[in-house]
Amino acid sequence: MRSSQITRRRFITTSALAAAAVAGGHPVQAADTGKPGVRWPIGCYNRPWGKFSYDDALDGMAAAGYKLTGLLGRHTGESLLAASATEEYLAALKKRIQARGLVANMTALYVHPENEFPAARDDVRRQIDHAHALELKYALTFGTDKPSDYETYFRVMADAAAYAAERGVQIVLKPHGGSSGASDDVLRCLQKVNHPNFRVWFDAGNIIYYTGKDPVAELEPIARFVTGFCAKDCARPKGDVMIQFGDGKVDFTAVFRVLKAAGFNGPVMVECCAGQTREELTDNARANREFLEQVFKAI
Repeated sequence: MRSSQITRRRFITTSALAAAAVAGGHPVQAADTGKPGVRWPIGCYNRPWGKFSYDDALDGMAAAGYKLTGLLGRHTGESLLAASATEEYLAALKKRIQARGLVANMTALYVHPENEFPAARDDVRRQIDHAHALELKYALTFGTDKPSDYETYFRVMADAAAYAAERGVQIVLKPHGGSSGASDDVLRCLQKVNHPNFRVWFDAGNIIYYTGKDPVAELEPIARFVTGFCAKDCARPKGDVMIQFGDGKVDFTAVFRVLKAAGFNGPVMVECCAGQTREELTDNARANREFLEQVFKAI
């Protein structure tokens, strides 16, 4: 019952939320004065269904009305695109995704800069090969937490960006604390890697979660580098992110207006939603998609 109530409430309140943000939120840049509304593609990650099987996640995303999916999250018994995945597993994985009418566009990229550079590099290259085999456009990295690992991480990412460019895969970084906390950290990563195939997938919820800073202010210095968006909400530093959009402090309308002004062209991937059961997760993933659709109409 709670899930359907949330869905109805999202539809009723989103237009008011968007109007309030436009009227009293962050200033709108001049480039926003074109036709209202955008048509950025909205997809969904498997992460909300982490305690269930990957097949449950695929079924849930399809039932929630998504056509686009990304592989971000873990499931018991699944390699997904890890370096250890076999060709047979990857071929079957691709068929499982296609069987639900879904198209995958990205995968999480797990980097181990605590290892020696050759081992860390080769592990990432195998993951990029797997992304290429599944015809994915993006491989997403989270940065690294330990300052002692930063330099190895930057070297691995520089190699990865060049290697992936030859295979039609873009390496993208999301704000995730540590080396990729706030905008100045992200800019340092871009400078250190120094490759046009290394770009940013912004995560406004993570800005709040890891830094407590204003996501709009943190987006502005890096908006021109953003090629994708990981959508989640968060109410406070280290707060719950498995919540519905609009229940936290992310000003989605203001964030997306900055991206629109910068010429952003998607995709926007729903990373989180509330819910404990499969049914709740499906309903709430649908509600978060509808929330974004209403925000997009308003800008």
